[in-house]
Amino acid sequence: MDIPRIPLGDWIEGGLNWLTSEYSVVTRGISRVTQTGIEWLNESLMWLPEWALLAIIAGLCGKLANLRLAIGAVAGLALIWNLGLWEPMIETLTLVVIATLVAVVIALPVGIAAALSERLYRTIMPVLDFMQTMPAFVYLIPAIPFFGIGSVSAIFATVIFSMPPAIRFTTLGIRQVPVELIEAADAYGATRGQKLLKVQLPLSLPTVMAGINQTIMLALSMVVIAAMIGADGLGSEVWRAIQRLRPGDGFEAGIAVVILAMLLDRLTQSLRKTRRKG
Repeated sequence: MDIPRIPLGDWIEGGLNWLTSEYSVVTRGISRVTQTGIEWLNESLMWLPEWALLAIIAGLCGKLANLRLAIGAVAGLALIWNLGLWEPMIETLTLVVIATLVAVVIALPVGIAAALSERLYRTIMPVLDFMQTMPAFVYLIPAIPFFGIGSVSAIFATVIFSMPPAIRFTTLGIRQVPVELIEAADAYGATRGQKLLKVQLPLSLPTVMAGINQTIMLALSMVVIAAMIGADGLGSEVWRAIQRLRPGDGFEAGIAVVILAMLLDRLTQSLRKTRRKG
């Protein structure tokens, strides 16, 4: 007995075609705004001389963390500069910053709502499981019909891929606030908004920062993969090295990605520790 094949792929393709045709005005508007933001941030960072930006980052590392991280940042960024990968590094940093900001702006309200609503929590957790187990390359497929080839599609795919940890950790942090403190706030007559802003969010901030840290790391990994659909940056250097069979160039770009990832990771961890002490 032959069982008919479910045309799931046809349904998905038809849905994407319908969305791109019906909401083309919206996607074009989002694409223009996003592209303008990418170009503005990229040009602003490139306007600064290499040594000036290096000094700013070193000072930030010294203030938020310690002298050792500042020295490591100077050494790592100086190596990237020496390898001639400064501009691709700036392009990658621009994409990561914009994608992370968009992901966090979406994730924080959703995480807060899921923490306060048991029904929403039970609904959204399977969705997050689906998003996190889906192969990263799959997110590149719907990005192309919506926004075409280029950095805007990379931002779209990166936001979807990197958002789940921020939602999970925000929800977890708020739900882990001791019940005794919530009851004490109720006893003093605090409203729901006051409990959220003055009790739950401040106490959950270290956990929320851990989620943002994970979002940044996932955004960086996805931005590198998004070079396959025309995203600029270090990922395009790796992709170009693969196409031209130049392993040396590929390893140089890969080392630059590692340096940038370690720097962003240490900075966000230091910010998390600073907030905890505060």
